[in-house]
Amino acid sequence: MSSILPSAPASVCVYCGSSNAVADKYKQVAQQVGSGLAARGSRVIYGGGHVGLMGIVAESAIKAGGTVIGIIPEHLRAQEVQFDGVTKLHVVPDMHTRKRMMVEHADAFVILPGGLGTLDEAFEILTWKKLGLHNKLVLIFNQDGYWDEFIALFDKTITEGFSRPADRNLFREVKTVDEMFAVLAEPVIADRGVLTNRL
Repeated sequence: MSSILPSAPASVCVYCGSSNAVADKYKQVAQQVGSGLAARGSRVIYGGGHVGLMGIVAESAIKAGGTVIGIIPEHLRAQEVQFDGVTKLHVVPDMHTRKRMMVEHADAFVILPGGLGTLDEAFEILTWKKLGLHNKLVLIFNQDGYWDEFIALFDKTITEGFSRPADRNLFREVKTVDEMFAVLAEPVIADRGVLTNRL
C-alpha cells in the first residue's frame, strides 16, 4: 500500500482560536491539521502565537518536520506568547499588517473553530474574496456543527437580498480532517495573487 499522501497547496493559512479553555476534541483536530499539512509538504501560515489551537497547529507541524511561518503584532507578543520555535516569526506593528501578510503568504485558508478573532479573520477573508482582492480557496472546518450558526447567518444575507446567491461559492464547508485534505488536494486555477495596493 502506497504511503504517498495527496498533494496540498504550497502554503495554507490556518485561522483558529487562541484560547486554551476549549474541549479536547478541538485540540485533537488542530493537532491533526498541523501534522497533516506538514506531512503533505504545505507551509503553515498562522498568527504566531503559542497558545490555544493556533499553538497546537504550529507545534504539531514543526514536530512533523514542517515549515511554519508565524506573523504576530508587537502588542500581542506577550498575550499570545509568541512561538519562537517556528521556522520564521514576523513581528509586525499592527493587526492589519498581520492579516495582510497572512493573506499574501497563503495559497489557501482553513478556518478552524475560534472566537472573535477568528470570526474577524473569517469575515475579512471572505469579504476580500467577494471584492476580488484574491481568489484563493477558503475552507470552513465545521467541526461538530461549530460553524452552523455562522453559515446560517451567511445564508440569511442571501435569502434577505443583502448578498448574491453566487456568494455562497466564496467558501467550501468541510466537516472532517479527511474531507479537508481531499478538498485541498483538488486542482485549482492559478490565483492572480493579492491586490495589496487595494487593501
